Amino acid sequence: MIIKQDGATPPKISRRDAMNCIGCQHCLAICPAAAISILKKAPEDSLPVDRAALPTLAQMNLLVRGRRTVRHYQDADVDRELIGRLLAATANAPSGVNRHQLTFSIIDDRTVMRTLRESTLAGLDALNSAGQLPEHFGYLKEAPAAYRRDGTDILFRTAPHALIVSAGPESVCPAEDGALALAYFELLAQSAGLGTVWWGLLKMLTTALPDLKTRLGIPKDDPYFYGMLFGVPAVRYARTVQRDDAAIVRRIGSL
Repeated sequence: MIIKQDGATPPKISRRDAMNCIGCQHCLAICPAAAISILKKAPEDSLPVDRAALPTLAQMNLLVRGRRTVRHYQDADVDRELIGRLLAATANAPSGVNRHQLTFSIIDDRTVMRTLRESTLAGLDALNSAGQLPEHFGYLKEAPAAYRRDGTDILFRTAPHALIVSAGPESVCPAEDGALALAYFELLAQSAGLGTVWWGLLKMLTTALPDLKTRLGIPKDDPYFYGMLFGVPAVRYARTVQRDDAAIVRRIGSL
């Protein structure tokens, strides 16, 4: 805690303590009188936390249970303003030591995604023909033929959009920061009626096609990145699944 108060005197931050500020903005958020501005942030520019406007436990319970992976999307762009709102909110996700060393690379135009899909499939075809795709890259070996055969999109799941989150070298918890940001984005997107799927094949794709990382705007010195595909879903789920016993719960009664 770098803010100190001596008796009834006004609280203050010494010059020495100010060097330890990590920019969490807790002081701005907690002051009931809106008397603190910090880091060029004014309290009147913050959203007021109205407890009555927050989702109830029942609503969050339904959102978490009802979240499903979507692998079929409509051929339609999501409104860019909505995507911007989702990304702005996602930027508020927790970050180790409040570093916030994340880069969001976004494809918000389905024509760009279509070009990426075609060029990626062509690149994989060339590697496959040259015998340069390892056997353990089975999904990548099958993808071009499946797409030509009947339009089955193993790599992009017909999604019109993609978000890649990468963490810079100064990030203390790169994997955790990226995963948290994508998890926040997923819940925000699904609450807005969109579908999402974690893009695990992205790592395999960038290993097979190294130039893909540059094309997707992933900084070369970022040690961690992961992707998520999203868009307007072509399917709707009618109910939640039943996984209340999916985790092992151990009660720690004493230490």
